[in-house]
This record gives sequence, structure tokens and C-alpha cells, in this order.
Amino acid sequence: MDKKIKVPISKEDAASLKAGDYVFLTGTIYTARDAAHKRMQEAMDRGDKVPIELSGNVIYYMGPSPAREERPIGSAGPTTASRMDKYTPRLLDLGLGAMIGKGKRSQAVIDAIVRNGSVYFAAIGGAGALLSKRIISSQVIAYEDLGTEAIRRLEVKDFPVVVVIDGDGNNLYETAVLEYRNKC
Repeated sequence: MDKKIKVPISKEDAASLKAGDYVFLTGTIYTARDAAHKRMQEAMDRGDKVPIELSGNVIYYMGPSPAREERPIGSAGPTTASRMDKYTPRLLDLGLGAMIGKGKRSQAVIDAIVRNGSVYFAAIGGAGALLSKRIISSQVIAYEDLGTEAIRRLEVKDFPVVVVIDGDGNNLYETAVLEYRNKC
């Protein structure tokens, strides 16, 4: 089922999503990869605030290529989400609404998604040039010294994702494999 969702994501919208849903996100999302997650973890360990409001917000695991002429951003494909798994449960417990990446998540992340009524979306790997066309603006807001791994605020319009893990713990990577096996 195709759904249009405004981001940041509300608890009600997150709860309405089911694994396998096609979703188009419009609004503000943030980018953060390994190095930015490590810095946020270190800040939290010191008792400092992280540079983004977590409540309901969406983090896209992506490091863009340089912007082409008259574009706000270059290719913007997802990176492997499992690299952020050691940081993610804490961020979800602090209110992070959703994540966008590619690939499987650890059981600790799945448990935190269920505990917090959050959602894990996948963006299509290898389609970074097409995904970048859904990004209206891009601004570095923290950790500029990290280059492509800096935290960016993105304004997106109809950014296409698929719900992989919903707030009930349904996991498309598992159910799709079972469905395929049953058809063979």
C-alpha cells in the first residue's frame, strides 16, 4: 500500500505503517553515518545534547557525493544500516522516530523499534542519483569536519522508501523470504 507521510513522523503515522508498505516522505530528515553516530554517543555519554532534536525525527544513513551544478546534493543512496546498530537503541529510546538505510538490523534494534513504536525504512541501494532528485535542500548542521559524514538537514518531497521493520516487529526481510519459499 502506498502512503504519504509528513516528517518528522508522528507516533500515529508510525503505528499505521506495516512492513511492506511503500511510503513517500515529505518534510525534514537528517543524515548521519558511523562517525556522526559515534560523536552523538560520546556527547550523550558526557551528558551533552545531540545536535538534532530526536523526537519523531528521521535519520537517513547516507553520505552524499558532491552536488552537481544547480542541485542541492549529489548522489544520495543509503548506506548499510547495521553499522549504526550499536548506537541506535539509545537514540530510539530518546525519541528517534525512524531510520532509513539498507540491510538487516540487529535484534537489539528490532526490540528498540517495537519498544518505542518506531519504524525502519529502506531506500533502494544503487538508486542514489534518482533519490537525490527528491531532495529539495541540504544544509550541514553539525560535525562539518566529518565531510560527507557530517550531519545534514534535508528537505525532501515524496522521498520513496519501503517499511522494512514496523512498530510491531514485522520484518519484511524475513516475511518476503518465507513468501518466496512458499511459492517455489
